[in-house]
This record gives sequence, structure tokens and C-alpha cells, in this order.
Amino acid sequence: MSMGQHMLDRGAQMLQSLKPIKKMSQHVYTFAIYSHDISRQIETHHYISKINRDFLQCAVYDTDDSNGLYVGVEYIVSDEIFKSLPPEEQKLWHSHANEVKSRLLVHPKVSEMLVKSELENLAKTYGKFWCTWQTDRGDRLPLGTPALMMSPQDAKLGMISPKLVEKRGVKFNILTDATKESRVEIAEPESINPQADYWKQHRKGFAIDIN
Repeated sequence: MSMGQHMLDRGAQMLQSLKPIKKMSQHVYTFAIYSHDISRQIETHHYISKINRDFLQCAVYDTDDSNGLYVGVEYIVSDEIFKSLPPEEQKLWHSHANEVKSRLLVHPKVSEMLVKSELENLAKTYGKFWCTWQTDRGDRLPLGTPALMMSPQDAKLGMISPKLVEKRGVKFNILTDATKESRVEIAEPESINPQADYWKQHRKGFAIDIN
């Protein structure tokens, strides 16, 4: 960028409140798969803003580095809100229980003990994640239609590559086996709503078609 653009940015940071951005209170590192192509897996960095105890919104980036690209948005709701959604809407959402219990979702640099209560809450939530920039296929711009993303549910469907998990472990010094062991006691929902994780139940993903 030009010197003038840098000066404008610095001035705006001092004069403007940027209140919505400052509400981002947590950084979660996890993984996601494309519902229409479960062979494609990406690492995702979610910067969370809490609207209230039942609703969160996340700005999703492809890395936590300063040059990270904003690749999508995820909305997270409690089980209570999810149950109130129409059945057709529920099909677009995924459960988080396995993602939390299998230690795919972590809070980098924050101890498991400190975030335990937060993990217990997240294990009983549902998310809707739209990817708007498919950087994993080399797109230099956010091209095409948004892609609906899903959370891995088991070892057979959408299993995350060990190389991706190992990469995260090296970067943040995360011992995955120890992390998984520390989450054994986290309670899961009494039952995952059958309308959630539609791609898993029916082996069908979602793709937006522009006519």
C-alpha cells in the first residue's frame, strides 16, 4: 500500500471506535470440510464475538498471521435456539460435540483448564459456516458462490488429515493426545438433533447454483 493509505489507516484507528471488532474476545483454531466435497479440508481460525449466551458470530480466517485472509463467517447457536429453527434451515447446520471431544477445536496458547467451561458450552452448540473465499484451491480472489462447510463427525466421514493436525501441534506446541484425554469428561448433548449434520445422514452436501 502507499504511504498515504498507511497514514489513513493509522489515523482511522485513533479516531474511530471499531467497536464491533473490539468485541472479538476469543480465537479458536479448528478444521472444516466442504459439505459438497469432503476430501477438501482446511484449517480455520475463528475470531468470536458473543452476542449473548445463546448466540455467537465468528469472523473466519485461513491463518492467525497478520496477513491472514478473511475466508468466511460462522454463526453458532445454542441447542435451544437450534430446536426453534424450521427443519429445512436445520439442515444447513452442524453439531460441535465431536469437534470438541476429539480435540479438533482448540484455543491456542490458552490452558485447557481455563477454557473448560467454554468447551462444555460449545459441545452443545450448532454452527452454520459459509466459506466465501476458497484459498485452498489457489483462488487469489473470493470467486464463485459461498460454500457450506461442515464439522468432521467421525473417523470415516471427513476425517481430518493427520498432517494438518501435526502442523498445528508444532506451531502451538499442542499435544493432541493429552488434549483429547483432558476432554473425556466433557458432556455431550443427550442426543444430536437428527436434522443437523445433514450431509452425514444423507451423504449429500449443499452447493449453491446461480441461474
